[in-house]
Amino acid sequence: NITKVGKVAGCQVTEGQVQRGAKVRLIRDNVVIHEGTLSTLKRFKDEVKEVQVGQECGMAFENYQDMRAGDVIECFRVEKVQRTLD
Repeated sequence: NITKVGKVAGCQVTEGQVQRGAKVRLIRDNVVIHEGTLSTLKRFKDEVKEVQVGQECGMAFENYQDMRAGDVIECFRVEKVQRTLD
């Protein structure tokens, strides 16, 4: 529990990369229990923009604090793609 941030989950990136501000899904026992935004991304004590696969990091989420050991965090980015007419 960190002052001004709240709870920070200790994580390891297993696929791809994680970027601060990404959308997140918190999954417990194969059920999505929270969907929101990644508010804090840390490596050691430093706030960072992204973390690569294989690295450990700390994550905190906007308006959600009930993380538990074994939870899976999916991070994703929503992109708007301009539709074209063929």
